[in-house]
Amino acid sequence: MQRVRATIADYIALTKPGIISLLLITTLAAMLVAEGGLPPLPLIAVVMVGGALAAGGANALNNYLDRDTDEVMHRTSRRPVPGRRIAPERALVFGLALGVAAFVLLALTANLLSATLAAAGYLAYVFLYTLWLKRITPQNVVIGGVAGAVPPLVGWAAVRGSLDLHALYLFAVIFFWTPPHTWALSMLIANDYARARIPMLPVVRGDAETAWNIWLYTILLVVITILPITIQLVSLPYLIAAVVLGGWLLALAWQLLRRPEKPLARRLYKATLLYLALLFAAMVVDRILMARGMV
Repeated sequence: MQRVRATIADYIALTKPGIISLLLITTLAAMLVAEGGLPPLPLIAVVMVGGALAAGGANALNNYLDRDTDEVMHRTSRRPVPGRRIAPERALVFGLALGVAAFVLLALTANLLSATLAAAGYLAYVFLYTLWLKRITPQNVVIGGVAGAVPPLVGWAAVRGSLDLHALYLFAVIFFWTPPHTWALSMLIANDYARARIPMLPVVRGDAETAWNIWLYTILLVVITILPITIQLVSLPYLIAAVVLGGWLLALAWQLLRRPEKPLARRLYKATLLYLALLFAAMVVDRILMARGMV
């Protein structure tokens, strides 16, 4: 029984639950914003399960495809595949099965558009980021960030059956949030990436230039979060939250720019996680208030 539990735990680890949880938060927030309140609970349930299956399948394939670099990186060497606890071909089959299951579930219980978008995110992460960009360019997280920005589109499409400007705005927020978040993390584990010959920005250009790029993308991110007020996609409560949160993140990015050191990179990395959660929470509250005519 203990061995069975260990095997189940390893298969769960293949899906990278920590990453899935963040993606599901943005998916749920998009559903709440699209509905202007709480969508039907059965719809929330199937979209959450479908999103978890799609993200988990993509992550499992990432484990399969990156098994060579995972073996030489301290942070990843104990993962199930490089740790020889799950055979590579089983990780491959598992990842493919989860991806197919996600598409079928969303197509049958939500709608075809949400299923197609989830499949697009799955394929983008596997082929655009993992197979192509990750190993050839330090801009991998910029272009590859498309995959991580898809979940809000899935949630929106599941509720509305279509996409509009507001949905694309949610996509843009995560797209511009991804580089500062990922580059801050990569500054902490640059030696690992160098050992695996993965050209992350700190490895290729150094910490100082990475901090400069983080600063620039943080500015772009904050501008993107404020712009929707100009076309009345959001109202004053959200604007206040976006300005306060953006000012906080800019201050941390500025400190890192002045002193590109690991403790400050770690603080910024953790801050980006809280920033995104609070920003999306502010979007939800603002949208509900607007739907009820309270702002």
